[in-house]
Amino acid sequence: SAQVSYGGNPEHKRNPGDFGLSPPAAPRPDKTLCDITKIFEKVRAEGFLREGLRRGMVSVQHVGLFPRLIWAVTEDGWPLEARLDNEEQGNYHGYPLDLNDPFREAVLERWRI
Repeated sequence: SAQVSYGGNPEHKRNPGDFGLSPPAAPRPDKTLCDITKIFEKVRAEGFLREGLRRGMVSVQHVGLFPRLIWAVTEDGWPLEARLDNEEQGNYHGYPLDLNDPFREAVLERWRI
């Protein structure tokens, strides 16, 4: 888990916090915003990423050494999904799963085990 890092994606943030991101030139309204989860610190986002990895909450699809997707759940019960951005560096960006996403319940259930 020490090899993974979190870079973020400005399309998922209204408030960039300490991620060092600039707002997107053409925001996409279909993107879920991390702001609803209150994750504004990069170290906190990386903590969720590493905890999901530690618990084995990963996709079967891998790109090189890294899983394509990693899931985690915040203390407030928000299921998160992180997607691999850079297969050489193990860098991810993440976002909360949409309330209507059927996979949301599967993540929550597995997290409780």
